[in-house]
Amino acid sequence: MAWNETLPDMVTPILHISVLLLAPPLLMGVINKTKAWAAGRRGPPLLQLYYDVFRLFRKDTVLSRTTTWVFRAGPVVGVTAVLLAGLLAPFGAFDAPLSFDGDLVLFAYLMGLARFFTAAAALDTGSAFEGMGAAREVSFASLAEVALFVAFVVLVRLSGSLSLTPMLHAPMTGAFHGLPAAALLLVGVALFVVLLAENARIPVDDPNTHLELTMIHEVMVLDHSGPLFGLVLYGASVKLLLFSSLLLHFALPFSFGAPLLDWALFGVGLLAVAIAVGVVESVMARLRLRHVPSLLIAASVLCAFGFFFTLA
Repeated sequence: MAWNETLPDMVTPILHISVLLLAPPLLMGVINKTKAWAAGRRGPPLLQLYYDVFRLFRKDTVLSRTTTWVFRAGPVVGVTAVLLAGLLAPFGAFDAPLSFDGDLVLFAYLMGLARFFTAAAALDTGSAFEGMGAAREVSFASLAEVALFVAFVVLVRLSGSLSLTPMLHAPMTGAFHGLPAAALLLVGVALFVVLLAENARIPVDDPNTHLELTMIHEVMVLDHSGPLFGLVLYGASVKLLLFSSLLLHFALPFSFGAPLLDWALFGVGLLAVAIAVGVVESVMARLRLRHVPSLLIAASVLCAFGFFFTLA
């Protein structure tokens, strides 16, 4: 009994950082494997992204003469920002390593910082195609951020806190019934849409396309190679893990009360989110670009309705 009581204080921050650093590429492997199974194929190995990142780090980097330090800083700042954001987001029933009032704003703006440098690196190449992708990325992100912030406002209203850890743990209290429970359901659906948009997944973007005219995220990293491209791939997987962890506080709002079981539940939940993303990408096609804003606005409207329910 005493071992279970001391385990979170001693080990939780270490496990949090370990999961944050090591688990993200596995989620990409689960998504690709799910899509392959749905199509009747074997698909790539679950650990394929690990192999790809290690292989890219052993390669040389090819740089255009038109690029500056901004191009090289883009992937580095992008990975650093999302990893720092990962220290603010709680995983499952456990507290985040860093927590303070107002950290929800820092979390959102760290994500925005990563996006800004990715778009700036794309513009730094002087490529019209990459500039087009950067314009689409920031345009759609401005709508996704609205949904994210309104979702945070709902959690602030329900929890009475301005810190991510108590905000996201509020659904686990089991004290919400009626309209507040409906508010959490609406926010959970909206966050899944934000997850798809922020991670450039179908129906917002197709991560496997090679047609520049329909690309959003992938077109911004066409000129990256070697370790820089490895950082881009790794940073994208970390971002997927963070948004998945946010969503799990609505999809699995309970705790076993035992640290090992709660960590196992969190791991199973991450795999379930990855499978859900793979299923969505298997049964849906990418939306036309002019319809993407409507989808993101709908996510914001769902969060707004959720906020109105909390006022009842």
